[in-house]
Amino acid sequence: MAEFAASPVEQARQMRAAKRAKGPFLDALTALQVDKHRRRPPAEIIARLAVVTPRAARNRGRTPWLVRQVRMSGQPVDSAGTQTEDWTVGYLTDVILTRDTWMHRSDIAAAAGLQMTLTTGHDGTLVADVAAEWAGRHGQPCALTLTGPAGGRWAWGTRGPSYELDAVEFCRVVSGRGCGDGLLATPAPF
Repeated sequence: MAEFAASPVEQARQMRAAKRAKGPFLDALTALQVDKHRRRPPAEIIARLAVVTPRAARNRGRTPWLVRQVRMSGQPVDSAGTQTEDWTVGYLTDVILTRDTWMHRSDIAAAAGLQMTLTTGHDGTLVADVAAEWAGRHGQPCALTLTGPAGGRWAWGTRGPSYELDAVEFCRVVSGRGCGDGLLATPAPF
């Protein structure tokens, strides 16, 4: 995905290939990206990311205003893709691509049985953004306490339910990677 974001030529190539594939576009795009690097050793992938990530970040920031306003229909809100909505390209580049990368980092840590190294500044900012969007999506009063270095405390309205859980687990739950009841069943897109 970093290569996709780093080069308009690579982006067009990947999009054409994913559109020709069978199944949902996002699944086809992800499969194409995984297949390209499947046999590379971890050190080579890390070195490639170190080269391409700064270009990807620059290109995302350079997306022209007019392109950022383009609406994209049928974007998945939950991990199962059962809930969809329209997004702008700006929302995709500014919010979703950052969250998606972060969540895949969480997926890898969980699969490897490792804890994520978290910071208040980076991870805490992302988690706070997710919490605010989640609260806006369900629109109900509640209090949320997220623990760990990326956590924080928020309250929206009064007399609502209170939730306390780990910040990473909260993001996993609202992304559809965990089970949540009550307001925690309200998805936030990643």
